[in-house]
Amino acid sequence: MPGASAPERHVICMKWGTKYGPEYVNRLYAMVRRHLSGDFRFVCLTDDPQGIRSEVLCLPIPPLDLPAGIPERGWTKLATFSADLHGLRGTALFLDVDVVVTGSLDDFFTQPGEFVIIHDYKRPWRVTGNSSVYRFEIGAHPDVLEYFRGHFDEIRSRFRNEQAYLSDFLHRQNKLSYWPDAWCPSFKYHSIPAWPSNYWKAPAVPPGARIVIFHGECNPPDALAGRRNRRFRHIQPATWVAEHWHE
Repeated sequence: MPGASAPERHVICMKWGTKYGPEYVNRLYAMVRRHLSGDFRFVCLTDDPQGIRSEVLCLPIPPLDLPAGIPERGWTKLATFSADLHGLRGTALFLDVDVVVTGSLDDFFTQPGEFVIIHDYKRPWRVTGNSSVYRFEIGAHPDVLEYFRGHFDEIRSRFRNEQAYLSDFLHRQNKLSYWPDAWCPSFKYHSIPAWPSNYWKAPAVPPGARIVIFHGECNPPDALAGRRNRRFRHIQPATWVAEHWHE
């Protein structure tokens, strides 16, 4: 249609609590800007916008009304499925704040699928996805959040975390699909050399990687410094992190 505007694209992250400082959001924005062509809006859902760069649209996290004192299992991410997410419309690519972008993000907005997520690394025979990177149409899946709010005790008894519940819920609706395996590798499983070569070989960027996922033992500054949070699991410094994880 002549004169029609392109569909609106959003990149969304979340920051709550004190685990991650504003520098994680600022560096994530910079990486996305370097690797995503064309226009997009970068949104951070947060309880504290202080220190976040002006190019980022900071919005409050929609309330989930979770019981006080429960273990943090990522449930807060389900707020992205609000029926009205601050009036935003269009396609959203959600990224965890501690990922490292190493390649083009353009195809994440064109990959076929109604809801696309990383397939679980450790148990690929399950439907469970890793919610460090997922894409969806804003407002298209309000039932994910509505059911969660109405059945929280049942969901907690069946699912360990939000990504297990989310994957199961959308799989039952035949809406779940996965990114190509090479796009979103795990630093823990795919970058660190196998023992004992991890003592003399540095972690590498896996072939075809576009977004390297940091989960479990290391965050980007730990990887850069050659630190792991478990005894006897040595790594050499991943110097390539510094080439990407910066403003």
